Amino acid sequence: MNDETSSPNDAAVSPAASAKTPPTKRQFEDLIAEFGKGWEKGDADRLIAVFTEDAVFSSMPFDRPARGRAGIKDYWKSVPREQAEITFRSGEVFVAGPWFAVEIRCTFRRRRTGEWIDLRGALFCETHDGKISEMRMYWHRQSGQ
Repeated sequence: MNDETSSPNDAAVSPAASAKTPPTKRQFEDLIAEFGKGWEKGDADRLIAVFTEDAVFSSMPFDRPARGRAGIKDYWKSVPREQAEITFRSGEVFVAGPWFAVEIRCTFRRRRTGEWIDLRGALFCETHDGKISEMRMYWHRQSGQ
């Protein structure tokens, strides 16, 4: 590029900076929707696809977190054996840079007892390269519907 055709703004935007666009609210909504579909279908492979390879998943604030896709899959693999008629819903996604938070509600029937469970809570997530790198769940479970 010669000096006659360049503008003052050309130097301000490097190729690396322009290639890395911040994630959008829609991308985060899509991640949670896919996570929810995986839960509803009892499909651990589908569910873990929203996570980075080295992701961390905390199902409860004081429990040891699952690490990596293999650890997260191990946590979720019991869903098809234990939960039936699963319905997952999420609320509005609140975004702050690479982080987002969303309220969730999941209802299901326990396969062994037939008891209905109503789980309500929130997910707090950090993302990296379009996937969830950390998810923290805070929830309350209630019997009945």
